[in-house]
Amino acid sequence: MPVSPYIRRLRESIGNDLILLPSVSVLPRDNTDRILLVRQADTGRWGTIGGSVEIDEDPATAAVREAEEEAGVSVELTRLVTVLGGPQFRLTYPNGDQTAYVSIVYEARVVDGSPRPDADETLDVAWFARHELGGVDLGNFARQTFTALGLLHSAS
Repeated sequence: MPVSPYIRRLRESIGNDLILLPSVSVLPRDNTDRILLVRQADTGRWGTIGGSVEIDEDPATAAVREAEEEAGVSVELTRLVTVLGGPQFRLTYPNGDQTAYVSIVYEARVVDGSPRPDADETLDVAWFARHELGGVDLGNFARQTFTALGLLHSAS
């Protein structure tokens, strides 16, 4: 996964220590209320479309950018759903970098493009109905997000 120049500079100064980062999660929905998810290249698990907000970038702009980058679609943001954070949104990457995310969650609809993986950050894309989410091999971040939104009964 590409690392922004800002995070790279920060990591040069503080190493693997914990940093707090703003991020976005995008939940595109189709006409039947299915949610578009991406299979993440680093873990092989399914997750929400999303990523870090860059310096001076508006979160809504970041959400639209991430949908284009990770799933090859242009989206219209339809609703700001919630903002999530806390210990369940901490990640330690394979290289030891520790990050605590505050995630701004948006619902969206696809307005252009056919969903496709970028073959860098994402390996696959697929639509999932709400009742299917419990049986999907979700990454922890997505599982915690769907639990917080009431789309899953409990995080496991």
